[in-house]
Amino acid sequence: MISITTHNNLVSAAVLGNFTLADFREFEEHVRYVLRFNGKANLLIDLRDMVSQTLDVALEELRFTRNHPEAFEKIAIVTENPWQQWEALLSNLFVNATIEAFSDEASAMAWLNQP
Repeated sequence: MISITTHNNLVSAAVLGNFTLADFREFEEHVRYVLRFNGKANLLIDLRDMVSQTLDVALEELRFTRNHPEAFEKIAIVTENPWQQWEALLSNLFVNATIEAFSDEASAMAWLNQP
């Protein structure tokens, strides 16, 4: 399950439980909407309550980032899981954005709001 909000150029998503392909497609729609009206997007992705993700989500994420390498300015990943932090940093290979991992949402938002 995914909870998504958008405000100006910020897309905030929190994954709860299993992250499915339908969830990722919903996320893509929100990002595309922000890109259409703002040119670039900042992302806040909270993975602290994610239990698992399916392989098709990982493949779709790879496809999406390869097709939109210039779409993002900053991507903040909120997680305490070292594997997810490492995976987030590997995403730098596919997008031209600054990506940081945080253990809490307040720190992530403060970083996203810096010029």
